[in-house]
Amino acid sequence: MKKLKKGIGMLKTLGAGALMLALISGAPASAETVAVTADHLVDVLKGQTIDKPVVVITDGRITAVGPQGSVAVPADAKRIDLAGQTILPGLIDMHVHLNGDPTLSGFRGLEYTDSFWQAIGVANAKAMLDAGFTTVRNVGSPDYDDVGLKQAVERGTIQGPRIVPATYALGATGGHCDGTEGLPPSFGKLDNPSVADGPEGYRKLVRTVRKYGAEVIKICATGGVLSKSDVAGAQQMSLAEIKAVVDEAHMLGLRVAAHAHGTEGINDALRAGVDTIEHASLADAESFALAKQHGAWFSMDIYDDDYILAEGEKNGVFKESLDKERAIGRKQRETFRDGYRAGVKMIFGTDNGGVFPAGQNALQFAKMVEWGMSPLEAIRSATKNAAEALGRTSDVGALEVGRYGDIVAVAGDPLVDVKLLERPSAVIKGGARIR
Repeated sequence: MKKLKKGIGMLKTLGAGALMLALISGAPASAETVAVTADHLVDVLKGQTIDKPVVVITDGRITAVGPQGSVAVPADAKRIDLAGQTILPGLIDMHVHLNGDPTLSGFRGLEYTDSFWQAIGVANAKAMLDAGFTTVRNVGSPDYDDVGLKQAVERGTIQGPRIVPATYALGATGGHCDGTEGLPPSFGKLDNPSVADGPEGYRKLVRTVRKYGAEVIKICATGGVLSKSDVAGAQQMSLAEIKAVVDEAHMLGLRVAAHAHGTEGINDALRAGVDTIEHASLADAESFALAKQHGAWFSMDIYDDDYILAEGEKNGVFKESLDKERAIGRKQRETFRDGYRAGVKMIFGTDNGGVFPAGQNALQFAKMVEWGMSPLEAIRSATKNAAEALGRTSDVGALEVGRYGDIVAVAGDPLVDVKLLERPSAVIKGGARIR
């Protein structure tokens, strides 16, 4: 009891953030300077290519970037020469599930104990980083697993991308985010920390997940494809409930992502001020107008249809889910094309880890180009645009002075062949070469 009181006293005196710093042992690492050279650099901010670039990174941040010869490189800088290659900013996936395994779909996951999924998260984090995704937004994890993964990555215990955790995805009783959906009533007696009903209930959930580490709020405004018994397009949260989430989150400095397939759920989420719409499968012309009016982004996982229909039955995906995917998959791609043409802002989000194997995130770039984007715009969706949607234009999303030295390299020109991003030749995070 004395130790507990002493700990509480330290919290009051230092504040939680200072206490965390006090608990980290060891002297700070000395600053290291790294100079990365290549044949070409894609400047996603200006939309142009720089030949023979050099990027100087000191203590993890870019201190200089430009053509070789125009930038002073310290004599003691460590050299990483990527001859014959093109470098880009580290990629950002705005919709992943780090502790998911698509080969254990349906009820198969119930065969594994709770802590198994954190081990999956460790492996998935490494796979996504190796694939060139140096930042990910994890939009739903039970047991605050994504916060633990973020802490382990930042401490250097495991390798992985920079993680923006949502912790639990919040939703209605019996909805897509209800972890006991599709199970017998006896499971409903279990505590379900992601479920609320009514505006005040959602306000409490927002405060709770933020308390335990959420940096973005994820809600399920409509049904989903991979949940068993609901209708993907059916709205599951009222406008008042969504607005309560958005008001609370924005007051606390957090952005809100809304899983929304159905038209009415999408439009109410946009009216409520949601920042990003996930999936957006059945968005219509009104949706596009609302998104542009409110400055919202669409995060559309248009690769997933290929994997779900090819591998879903083998992986245990419910028959009901396969039927929903057949009904909605192509429509989502058509919506992506129409929304992009209408001027809706787009970000790169794949559902990787949850729907198809971790580390295959870049398979979506080719789909985005197939359905109307230029390679440059597809790349911007995972760099410049994603950083803007995160509110992180000071540290990720571009090779610019002040931002992290996060780099992915490919052997060729990704502005001609965007599929090159599926096979990165090198990945650098904060100036340290990963592969």
